[in-house]
Amino acid sequence: MDAEVLPPFPPDAFQRVLCVVAHPDDVEYGTSSAVAAWTSQGVEVAYLLLTHGEAGMDALSPAETAELRVREQVAGSHAVGVSQVDFLDHPDGVLVYSLEMRRDIARAIRRFRPDAVVVGSWEVEFVAGLNQADHRAAGIAAVDAVRDAGNRWVFTELLEEGLDPWSPRWLLVGGDDRPTHGVDVTGEPLQRGIASLEAHREYLAGIPGHPPPRMMITGITALNGRRMGVQHAVLFRAFDFHAPPAIAMEAMQAAAQVLAADE
Repeated sequence: MDAEVLPPFPPDAFQRVLCVVAHPDDVEYGTSSAVAAWTSQGVEVAYLLLTHGEAGMDALSPAETAELRVREQVAGSHAVGVSQVDFLDHPDGVLVYSLEMRRDIARAIRRFRPDAVVVGSWEVEFVAGLNQADHRAAGIAAVDAVRDAGNRWVFTELLEEGLDPWSPRWLLVGGDDRPTHGVDVTGEPLQRGIASLEAHREYLAGIPGHPPPRMMITGITALNGRRMGVQHAVLFRAFDFHAPPAIAMEAMQAAAQVLAADE
């Protein structure tokens, strides 16, 4: 049986999106094409990177690597219409899930007040194979920070900083093998997304056998496009916190059937 065609997000689903990732270049492996589509529609997108990516290049010292990767990340972000790119000082390569990291992400959510937060998969296995440890720690910390950001009694020091609670409506998970929605990136968004990964040229040059960004992103988005019935797409597993949990809807339907049978 053919897989169900995945729907797009409603046109007015969000006006502000915060992408939370571990490293420079994490957004650029496909998600940035969706960012390009959003910014072209007037959606404001910001990036929060938990590290400077300083452990990512064997041939350079961490200080040199951090400087290079920050520079390339800012250039890649500009390619898709993102000007707010914030870097935290958590250690690259050894990210550990912690209350401190949750608080830092919650702080960013309260400051930016997004409608949607985009994170990477926190599963050990995801669509690209085995997931990297930093990605897993960043993903699960961001998931918890979304809830923390809306609770005034968690991290009360944020209130003292003048940051009132904020609860995003959407959580969008990239790289999940159970996608629920997609973003059509055919045309210019795809080209801008490719350019955003190409901006990491010095970093990518140090990865033996890394495929050319154009071939890689074109192929990935083409495969995803089949799930939406379009040429090219970026897929997400979306959680809408304004919608009732699926189990609640199923339970209500089951209860209605039982009551109808008893009449």
